Amino acid sequence: MVICNHVLEHVEDDRIAMAEILRVLKPGAAALLQAPIAAHEAETIEDPSVTDPAEREQRFGQDDHVRLYGQDYASRLRNAGFDLDCVKWTEQPELFGGAPERYGLNPEEILFLGKKPREAV
Repeated sequence: MVICNHVLEHVEDDRIAMAEILRVLKPGAAALLQAPIAAHEAETIEDPSVTDPAEREQRFGQDDHVRLYGQDYASRLRNAGFDLDCVKWTEQPELFGGAPERYGLNPEEILFLGKKPREAV
């Protein structure tokens, strides 16, 4: 399993990073691919020409972010090749042994569980 927790918004080319995560997984293995998501944005906002930390903070929410993911984050992961499950832990608390607070999970955050497809037989 790969855990990628709030990393991709810092990476210059997230599509290359997503492809590399998928590449290193064994078929059927999973990755937890968390990133901050702007619920009010349909599409990811990114502009590689923005290098000023103050402008990055204003546009992307933090001075070291290079993008602000929108509601298209799941489709970006699927386009990279992941079989994706989007789970809101508050709707499936049994997945976490009834103690999600132990894991520091935000009740508003969706968990993006990407799996590498199994190879065709």
